[in-house]
Amino acid sequence: MSSLLADTLREAHLKLVPSAAASQRRKLISQQRTRTYRIADTAMLLLASTTAVIAAPAPTTVRNVVWGLVYALLTIVILQVRGFYRPRLHEAAVDMVARIFAATSIAAMVLTFARSLLYDDPELMQQTLRLWAFALVFLGAGRLGITLDRQRALRRGMTGLNTLVIGSGSVGHLVAQRLLDRPEMGLRPIGFLDKDPLIEQDAEGEGLPVLGASWDLEEVVARYDVSQVVVTFSTAPHAVLLSMIRRCRKLGVEVTVVPRLFEEVNSRVEIEHLGGLPLLRAPIIDPKGWQFSVKYAIDRIVAAIGLLVISPLMLALAIAVRLSSPGPILYRQRRVGLDDREFDMLKFRSMRVAENVPEFVPAAGMAPGGVEGDDRRTRVGEFLRRTSLDELPQLLNVLKGDMSLVGPRPERTSYARTFEQDVYRYGDRHRVKSGLTGWAQVQGLRGQTSLADRVEWDNYYIENWSLWFDLKILLLTIPAVLGLTSAE
Repeated sequence: MSSLLADTLREAHLKLVPSAAASQRRKLISQQRTRTYRIADTAMLLLASTTAVIAAPAPTTVRNVVWGLVYALLTIVILQVRGFYRPRLHEAAVDMVARIFAATSIAAMVLTFARSLLYDDPELMQQTLRLWAFALVFLGAGRLGITLDRQRALRRGMTGLNTLVIGSGSVGHLVAQRLLDRPEMGLRPIGFLDKDPLIEQDAEGEGLPVLGASWDLEEVVARYDVSQVVVTFSTAPHAVLLSMIRRCRKLGVEVTVVPRLFEEVNSRVEIEHLGGLPLLRAPIIDPKGWQFSVKYAIDRIVAAIGLLVISPLMLALAIAVRLSSPGPILYRQRRVGLDDREFDMLKFRSMRVAENVPEFVPAAGMAPGGVEGDDRRTRVGEFLRRTSLDELPQLLNVLKGDMSLVGPRPERTSYARTFEQDVYRYGDRHRVKSGLTGWAQVQGLRGQTSLADRVEWDNYYIENWSLWFDLKILLLTIPAVLGLTSAE
């Protein structure tokens, strides 16, 4: 059953632990982490309340101090009720700040309503706004600090939960590879469990062994101190998979299941019940509906305002490009956008003009981009590309209606026609307008990166679109462009 690689992993990295003791230890670790978060949040809120009272222009009163404490307690209760302390695989900093904003705002409204019922206070709104602002800043900063510190530890391999993948097919290996690529998720894959593995080892060679079959579950969980199990598609019968999930629960191991037809499951999925049978209802995303019309209208308004605000910068960059080398200021390139329509995408020219440049052929499975062929970038062009300032003229494309602020990045006509034939669901990206930035780009998929991964992220964006999602991507674009992060 065990390969030499599996034996090496067992002896070198992991320790045999009794199941009951390991289960209890995992629960204690989870409880301790939640308790730490609550204590840290409470401390930040008390500090915020104290600062708000001290910063008030009016003399400090016992009543204001008491209401500050009530606000801190109320915020903690709201965070608890809204599931803020529920364990999550991963939460982007933007989403976390949004949840904190909602909780502190609700607490402020409840506090204002309660105080207004009890007595009249002409400074009530000022006091509440001051308290809310300090709470938002202190609580947000404290949580961001803890989260960033934990993510650094995860990336260095200092912590993380040993994770067993049930099913050694293509989906199982995809899950394992994604977990290896994203250590900040906190799940460290240690191998697969499958009686008849469809794939012994992924072509990309993640080096994870098949550790056994369904009857080896208890032994593998104990030997490798498994804390998390991900159930993917397996050759095991339905009854066997159900039995394994129930056995995992008895062992105190958390179970996550990849659903069948997962490509059609989005974040809006609702669970309904037909007797005791759960039904997943996936709402339809209509790129031709009124929601996207609102999105495109907002795009044009923001683009117009943006062009007015950055016009001095655009003028300075235009002069720099003109002085850098002979040639036009703007570079036009045919791209494919909404409904397969072609348009001229604009950029600041970043390379020296050359004639008879051979068409670049990307590596198999990779998207074109970055430096293709001979490096003809000017010094100004290098700066423009490094900072993505060469993309600013595309605000004109947005204003014209060819592009959106957020969406799949458009591809050159010749490449797009080929990719539509060779790459699964590539053409689905043309359901919406192309974007200045996109979900794939903030995940680090810029330049010559995996085309299949780009398509997956782009289609995920379309099928889970919302105005908040657009705002989130725009916010994540800033650190991605600055090189501070390539993902969430």
